[in-house]
Amino acid sequence: MNSRILPIMRKEFIQIRRDPRTLAIMLMVPALQMFLLGYAVTTNVDHIATVVYDQAMDAQSRGFIRAFTNTEYFTLVGHVSSLREARDAIDGGVAKVAFVIPPDFSRNLDAGRPAQVQMMVDGSDPNTASTALFTATAIGQAKAAERLQGLMSRLGLSRGVEIPIEIRPDILYNPSMQSVNFMIPALVGLIIQIQAVILTAFAIVREREKGTLEQLIVTPIKPWELMAGKILPYVLISFGQVSVALLVGTLWFRVAIAGSLLLLLALSVVFLVGSLGIGLFVSTVSKTQSQALQMSMLIVVPSFVLSGFVFPREAMPPALYYLGYLMPLTYFLKILRGIFLKGIGLEYLWFEVLLLAVFGLAVFAMSARRFQKKLE
Repeated sequence: MNSRILPIMRKEFIQIRRDPRTLAIMLMVPALQMFLLGYAVTTNVDHIATVVYDQAMDAQSRGFIRAFTNTEYFTLVGHVSSLREARDAIDGGVAKVAFVIPPDFSRNLDAGRPAQVQMMVDGSDPNTASTALFTATAIGQAKAAERLQGLMSRLGLSRGVEIPIEIRPDILYNPSMQSVNFMIPALVGLIIQIQAVILTAFAIVREREKGTLEQLIVTPIKPWELMAGKILPYVLISFGQVSVALLVGTLWFRVAIAGSLLLLLALSVVFLVGSLGIGLFVSTVSKTQSQALQMSMLIVVPSFVLSGFVFPREAMPPALYYLGYLMPLTYFLKILRGIFLKGIGLEYLWFEVLLLAVFGLAVFAMSARRFQKKLE
């Protein structure tokens, strides 16, 4: 290694060692964020608060309601005695869904006539509303098919009657369809990017505020050597943060890594170099640590939105979709989810790895060039 880079690295390690509490916080923050966001960020919608206005009040109406409450999607929070009360429960936020069963529900079923049930849904939350509608429709169809099968059995017509089209789903990689398996790998990438950018965003700014930047300027060290000496110590620290985040994700949330752990760690280093380079570039264009922090957030927040962390990129407007290609997290999420969930290898991920490597080199060069301008 270049002999002029080592003193810069040694200097950074000395500064880090002089503040052990900050170092401890650096390693603790990814674990705390994994715990908080791992439980808070989820796309699963279940236990939807539900009230019932049952005007039939018989065994069949109660059995119909049990078909909903026996699932994890609906939770019965109370019975009401009028349509007005059902509407008030939704307006007041007590319930998201209200079922209204008419008094002739069982009579219509027994007579072979359609039995209609009104379902009022709070549409202010589209995600919850669509889940409730989809689930209720599926349960209603299942109950209707069960009822029809029973009727045909009584008439002696059940033999030889089969469903003309049968779909047999085969869900790959995440058969339980739990959002935690989708979100935890993404959280690893998001949290590590946030920490990596912030870690190096103060590197040059701190030198400027302490008055030691002039000492670096008069030394014969080249800009790229200074950038390398600044970034390499934080690669090691960030690698420790990656390890902490992975431990929490696999041991606490029990999201198993289907692919190669060594490959995941190696590709994490490629991502870290680019993320740390972003922070270093921010540090070269900022005058104060406050500016560095604000610019870091200006980069991190769009990454959260545009990378496909939560929202599918395919549903975004074309301009935002293509803007997401400028975010390194976009490529790293595909790597994380591919190795975590699918167990795929480098033969499927080489393009994302190449783009991350090019991005890291480009940001590093920009940082060195930016610092070069300040030397002139």
